[in-house]
Amino acid sequence: MTDNINHKIGRREFLGSAAAAAGLMIIKPELVRGTSANSAVRLGILGCGGRGTAVGTGFIDNTNTRVVALADLFADQLATAQKSFDEHQKAKGYAAIDSSQLFKGPKAYEQLAASPQVDAILIATPPYFHPHHLEAVVAAGKHVYCEKPVAVDVPGARRVVRAGEKAQGKLSLAVGFQIRKAPPYVELVRRIQGGALGTIGCGLAYYYCPHIDRPDWPNASPDEKRLRNWVWYQKLSGDIIVEQNVHVIDICNWILQGHPVKAVGAGSRKLRQDAGDCYDNFNVVFTYPHDVQLSFGSTQFNKHEFDAAVRFFGTRGSTEAHYDHRMSISGEEPWDAGLGPAKEGDQFSAAGTFKGALDQADAEKQKSFIESITSGNLINEAAPGADSALSGMLGRTAAYTGKPITWEEQLKSQEVWDPKIDLNKLA
Repeated sequence: MTDNINHKIGRREFLGSAAAAAGLMIIKPELVRGTSANSAVRLGILGCGGRGTAVGTGFIDNTNTRVVALADLFADQLATAQKSFDEHQKAKGYAAIDSSQLFKGPKAYEQLAASPQVDAILIATPPYFHPHHLEAVVAAGKHVYCEKPVAVDVPGARRVVRAGEKAQGKLSLAVGFQIRKAPPYVELVRRIQGGALGTIGCGLAYYYCPHIDRPDWPNASPDEKRLRNWVWYQKLSGDIIVEQNVHVIDICNWILQGHPVKAVGAGSRKLRQDAGDCYDNFNVVFTYPHDVQLSFGSTQFNKHEFDAAVRFFGTRGSTEAHYDHRMSISGEEPWDAGLGPAKEGDQFSAAGTFKGALDQADAEKQKSFIESITSGNLINEAAPGADSALSGMLGRTAAYTGKPITWEEQLKSQEVWDPKIDLNKLA
């Protein structure tokens, strides 16, 4: 979903006059409107696929939020999401989503952003669109929760940072790195940054994932298939290291309180059989400040077991932190999160739900976003969100080219990734 009348997507900036004219809005405690339904933060969802529906449902369950508007390019996704949210919210006594707040087609994001019925917007569209949609939502004066990654290319990351600057002090802008709110990880990082490992010498991170299957869409055009199955395509997703693996890269940035300064790596598309062009493996060595070397690896093919983890080694101890089970520090200040061994069913879901260490991650992230709006203690995660996306891009470029690349060299890139899909032909 993007503005592309008589243009290919990605060829012009958002200039929606109605959205630009909308006033910036902060919900303050004194403006709470009385009943539970009326006092709920009114959420619009931009992108009604699996992730948008799952996170939107989480907001309803975990916070005082009501989904009041939906926007999507495809009518079937819009209808499925409407049915799901109407049924889910009925238990809370909320009315069905008004038909006037259902927006379909290439202009749907503008219509949703301009709606006076909406306080905040969840962006869950394919990552290629995130900078464009984020700019539109911020320009319309709406609080925004943007799924990761915030961009697939360097110019897109710059746009996100600028949008964050415009939102600063006026709006809450969250990025979907929910692991930063998972209680076991919060405690782990607190201990590491408090000196439990001493001086960190090196680290290891990996994200080993099976193939993400998608429907065949036999009646869809080639462009529609690409858009519906965007997770398979480099230009739409950013490739697996930017779209999916970026979660563990973000954890490393969080722990080390910075981004990598250099990368060297390799990768390939070796075993995948889908119609896309994303790599199925990456192996990268990132250099962080103070010459901390981080070995990173990832896969996304076949049916092998899922595991994602980070490890760091320092002068006083080491740590091991998996998504689903073991999380501990050994050495002079031993600690264990008490998660126990993984149980049957405690596995990664392609829809973005987790077990084990991340049980509370989504809920805590959603609570922090809504509380920032209702309290007026606004948050702005545009810059760190862009940094983590750029960190993934750094590893991607190193692997694609087979050459070392520095952070400064990458930031000079003017290359705009363009999937060249005319959305008007799909409307």
